[in-house]
Amino acid sequence: MRRLKHKIIVGITMGDPAGIGPAIILKGITKLKGLADFVVIGDKWVFDQVSGVRCQVSGVKFIDLHNVTHKNFKFGKIKAEYGRASVEYLDKALELIKNNQIDCLVTCPVSKKAVSLGGFDKFLGHTEYLAARTNIKYFAMMLLNKKLKISLVTRHIPLKDVPSKLDSDKIYKTILLTYRSLKELFLIKNPRIAVCGLNPHASDNGLLGQEENNIIRPAIVRLKRIIRNIDGPFPADVAVLKTAQEKYDCVIAMYHDQALIPLKISGAYTGVNLTLGLRFIRTSPLHGTAFDIAGKFNLANPTSLIEAIRLAVRCTLNQKKD
Repeated sequence: MRRLKHKIIVGITMGDPAGIGPAIILKGITKLKGLADFVVIGDKWVFDQVSGVRCQVSGVKFIDLHNVTHKNFKFGKIKAEYGRASVEYLDKALELIKNNQIDCLVTCPVSKKAVSLGGFDKFLGHTEYLAARTNIKYFAMMLLNKKLKISLVTRHIPLKDVPSKLDSDKIYKTILLTYRSLKELFLIKNPRIAVCGLNPHASDNGLLGQEENNIIRPAIVRLKRIIRNIDGPFPADVAVLKTAQEKYDCVIAMYHDQALIPLKISGAYTGVNLTLGLRFIRTSPLHGTAFDIAGKFNLANPTSLIEAIRLAVRCTLNQKKD
């Protein structure tokens, strides 16, 4: 990444054209004027529809891909066309990253159903797509708000498949990547990490399952040679509580809802999704397309997007301090 003498340039993708992305972008960048320079990638006509007027936000460059059909357009609808458009915004953003035209990326929500209908049936989400497109093998999803940071070992898979997808090597690599990211992106000198078990009560020493003893604990033992402050496996509620009490800097969750439930309860509107392991910083708001209120400008809450932008700028600046 190039070293800038001036402001960080933040790229923002619109997400699903029929979703909440256009509204929260308009509200968010208006409130963050002066924090960074912004490049918005999307369809300008759609932005004009959500605000009811032609959008003129000073200090913002708009890259208009003209990829949304005007006839019969309606917010809140799932269409293959909108799914394809969502991916085209991402591809354009990656081109800008490669050419050093933006420094970091903030992505607005997409509809996996629309993307699948659009011909990308293996699309699991932004995290996996960006990693695949940039040839990154080891990556992780960190979800955070004002109170908690939680990294996930598994992400968007059915709950019944979680035990079979866990192995000591995957846990080891997720924790190590999280540890290094806490140091590099958050400037935490000696990160303290609490690792969740998989089963209730972290299995009560094998009474409620063998994953803790056979898979999770061996990874932690290996990591103790590198990470001074790592403990577990804890029952998930204990790991989250101790971290919320600032006894640890980050939780390692074994599956999706183990992370999302405490995050949403403790601060849904300040939640951010941060991808670890990419060559650039990528964040997103911690919510979906909100099709039920998409296009209703007054109902759109940009707080999570604002936090995602602030975090992207802060982490990008921290990267430059090495």
